[in-house]
Amino acid sequence: MQQQLKWIASLFMVLNLAACSTISGWFDSDDEDPKQPVELEKISQTVKIKKLWSTGVGNGQGIGFYRLQPVIDGERIYAASADGEVKAFERSRGKSLWKADLETSLSGGVGVYDDALFVGSSDGFVIRVDANSGAEVWRSRLTGEILAAPQANGSVVIAQTYDGKLQGLDFASGEKLWTYDSNVPVLTIRGTNTPILRDGAVYTGFANGRVVAFDALTGAVRWEVRVTIAQGRSEIERIVDVDGTMAIASGELYAASYQGRLVAIDMSNGRKLWQRDVSSFSGVSQGFGNVYVADEDGTLNAYLRNGQGLRWTQGALGYRQLSRPTPVSSYVAVADFEGIVHIISQVDGEFAGRVKADGKGVRADMLSDGNVLYVFGNGGKLVAYEVTAKD
Repeated sequence: MQQQLKWIASLFMVLNLAACSTISGWFDSDDEDPKQPVELEKISQTVKIKKLWSTGVGNGQGIGFYRLQPVIDGERIYAASADGEVKAFERSRGKSLWKADLETSLSGGVGVYDDALFVGSSDGFVIRVDANSGAEVWRSRLTGEILAAPQANGSVVIAQTYDGKLQGLDFASGEKLWTYDSNVPVLTIRGTNTPILRDGAVYTGFANGRVVAFDALTGAVRWEVRVTIAQGRSEIERIVDVDGTMAIASGELYAASYQGRLVAIDMSNGRKLWQRDVSSFSGVSQGFGNVYVADEDGTLNAYLRNGQGLRWTQGALGYRQLSRPTPVSSYVAVADFEGIVHIISQVDGEFAGRVKADGKGVRADMLSDGNVLYVFGNGGKLVAYEVTAKD
C-alpha cells in the first residue's frame, strides 16, 4: 500500500510540475490558474550564443520523468538515454566515439571514474561500462529504481534507490558492501539525490529532508543534518525531499529541499552555517561568491556564499519549471519546460540572452566548462553552446 501511495505521489508531482504545458485553456480569463507559467518578455541580447555542435542520444529522458545527466571527463562527454543507449563524444566537436545498447531501461546516469562509467536502471541494476569501448563490465541488482547517477572513487560505487536505501558496491566486482536504510515518508517527489564522494566520505540527501555524511568504505554515519522539518496537515504539505544536486565550495556543502530550506553545512562536522527558506527540486550551484537556487515558483535567487543574505533575485520566469542553475563564464544558465535556456548575469541577475535547445524541454542538469555550455534536452538532443559577451 505504501508503495502505491508513493507512486500516486510521484504522479501528482509530475502533473503538478507539468501543469504549465497542460492546463492552458482549462480556465477562462476570470479564473486563471495562479501557477500558470509566465509568458516570456523580450530581452536585450548582450551575449553571443554560438552553437558549436549538436547530436542525438536515443530517446533522451523517455516518458519516466527521468533526469539522466551527461558527464564530462577530460576531452570526452558521455550521455545515456532512457531506452538504454550510452554514447561517448569528443567534447570539442561532438564527434561520436562509440555507442552501446545496454538493452534495459535506464533511469539514472551518468557517473564516471577513471575508465569506468556507471548508470542505473529502472529495474534496479547498477551497470558498470568501460569508458573506452562501451563494453559492459558488470551489473549488480539493488532493491529499487535508481533515479540518479551512481558515483565512484576507485574503491567503492555509491547508489541511492527510490526506496530510500543508499548502497555501497565494490568498484571491481559490483559486490554489495553495505546498505543504509533511510526513513522514507509516505509521499515523495519522483527522484533521488546524486551522492557526492570526497576524501573517503559520501554525502547525500534523502526524501525525509536530511543530508547525511558516511564513511564511503563502511557506510558508517559521520554526521546527519536536518535540512528542514516536515510541516502541514496533509502528506502532500509534508513533502520535504532533498532531491536536487548539491554543491561544494571551500569545505562547505550547499543543499536545498522541496518546501523547506537552502542550507550551508560545514563538511567536516555537519554544523549548519546558515539557512534560507526556499522550495527547490532542481538543486543548487555556486559561483562568483554566490549560491544559486531556482525556487519551484520560478524565482532564481543568488545568495551570498558567506551567509550575508540575498545578492539578487530574478522573478521573470515564474512557474517555468527551471532546471538547476549552471554557471558558465560570467553568467548563470537555467533551462525551462519549453527547452529555452536563459543566460543571466552572475553579477546582478539581469538577462543577457536566451536560446531554444530542445522543444521537449530540459530537466537534466546542464554542464559547463569555461564559456561552453552543454545541454541535454528531454527529447535526446545534446548541444554545445559557446557563450561570450558581444563586442
